[in-house]
Amino acid sequence: MKKALVLLFVLTFVLGMAACGKTNAPNPSPSPSEPAASPSPDEESDLFTETSDLYISAAASLTQPMNELAALYNEKVGPNVNIVTNFGGSGTLQTQIQNGSPADIFFSAATKYVDALTESGFVDAATRSDLLKNEIVLILPAGSDVSIASFEDAATDAVATIALGDTASVPAGQYAQEVFTALGTWDAVQAKAVYASDVRQVLSWVASGNADCGVVYKTDAALESGVKIAASAPEGMHKPILYPVAALTTAENRAAADSFLTFLQTDQALAVFERYGFTINK
Repeated sequence: MKKALVLLFVLTFVLGMAACGKTNAPNPSPSPSEPAASPSPDEESDLFTETSDLYISAAASLTQPMNELAALYNEKVGPNVNIVTNFGGSGTLQTQIQNGSPADIFFSAATKYVDALTESGFVDAATRSDLLKNEIVLILPAGSDVSIASFEDAATDAVATIALGDTASVPAGQYAQEVFTALGTWDAVQAKAVYASDVRQVLSWVASGNADCGVVYKTDAALESGVKIAASAPEGMHKPILYPVAALTTAENRAAADSFLTFLQTDQALAVFERYGFTINK
């Protein structure tokens, strides 16, 4: 009987210790999750992963280089940016912008229009760059035998019709007016002038023979085999021909606008402008 009690006591003690061990054992904590790896520079997301539109209003004389640069930008920088270009006379473009026409960037053939938009709060002055320079020239149809060798000759009886950009909205027309005014021949020239909505229309009228001569940018004349240059404008007789470009404060796609403006300053983009005859304004 005594042995049985001892055995029962030992068994009860062992079972009690086992139960205590089970109760007091720490619950295993869940293993901590692995910290997220920091993205490498190569894995940074592209700024333009989603398709977006970039509206650019640019002077008509920039048509060829800007079309080429838009394609180059899509290839090198922003493949998902759909560039929508609107070419025309700089004054007309200014009016369109003021009237709410969509535009993220304005690239003018004269400073006065960007100045006006800056004063009225449409241009972000911090983004402006007077990027390019140009020249104006007097042109004739390629097959013309009219005897013209200078801007002064445009006022003579050798010319019946001269094509000019609209002096109210086309910078090339305004520069031409300044030259003829400085020469004292504006009244005579004005009497036989026909006015175009942009410089490309002047080029077309002269190339087709619908005007005896015309005044365009040197860069435009170089692109048209149907015309020849008769004379360059005398120096100092018109304001410097500068092409300012800037982002608009009303831009809906400011990220793309800033990116494109930066792209225009690259050596690759500037080389395109130079190939089309523009001078970089340094």
